Amino acid sequence: MSSPTETSTPAGVPTSPHGNGARAALPPEVVPDLEALVIEDDTPVDSIFAEKQQRLLAEALYASWAGPGPNRTFQAFANVGLFFNPSEDPLAPDNMLAIDIPVGGDLALRRNRSYFVWERGKPPDVAIEIVSDRRGREEDFKLETYARIGVPYYVIFDPLDRLHHGVLRCFANQAGEYQPLAEAWFPRIGLGLMLWDGEYEGHRARWLRWYDAQRRVIAAGPELAVQARQLLDQERQRAEQAQQQAEQAQQQAEQAQQQAEHERQRAEQERQRAEQLAAKLRALGIDPQQP
Repeated sequence: MSSPTETSTPAGVPTSPHGNGARAALPPEVVPDLEALVIEDDTPVDSIFAEKQQRLLAEALYASWAGPGPNRTFQAFANVGLFFNPSEDPLAPDNMLAIDIPVGGDLALRRNRSYFVWERGKPPDVAIEIVSDRRGREEDFKLETYARIGVPYYVIFDPLDRLHHGVLRCFANQAGEYQPLAEAWFPRIGLGLMLWDGEYEGHRARWLRWYDAQRRVIAAGPELAVQARQLLDQERQRAEQAQQQAEQAQQQAEQAQQQAEHERQRAEQERQRAEQLAAKLRALGIDPQQP
């Protein structure tokens, strides 16, 4: 699970000096007017599969992942604008994952409605592009741009292999250029990606899924519900078995009590017969106590 040496954000992209997600300082002359930026265009461009895949990747992290470590935060995004330079057009990765960045509280504020690198203090840690046709430029323009702005990991998921270079390819940033990873594992985050054949929201397909250091798939919300129902069924079965065992033990105790009562009654009957026999012997002048 090794990867090439990763670099920090290159020059020209404003970031926090500590890389901890604090808001980056920009010279007043280059601070953009957020009101002038188009951050939402409402253009439907994705297929149903791509939309579900985007939600699956983001939802699973919020449903099941504890995060990269104690007291560390993360945010996962699907199809959100990535603004990295006030003078350049933004990108819109299908999915992004960013750790140790401030959480924008009020989503009505424009600075919290998109991913502005100068507001968040760093670029996202992972950018994922889902190939839908050969016009997305995932292999050249986007790869070069994500590398230039300092995104540590870049993923191309090509479910139909339209680019003819493989279904899943992952890259790590080395000195501002991406180098391919032999394994889709991101040590800086403690997560990896794998291809998973299964059903999500009633659709069976080969999905892209997050996994942890133990190679356990990060479960999505519906899967957690199924797991909860299974655990509930198991607990119910165990409770029923315990009830049956208690009833069996009670029955055995009652049978033992009945057997003891039967033995007591038989002993009493034997005592009474012995007394009757002794009385008859005494009536005949025979002492039953004499040998």
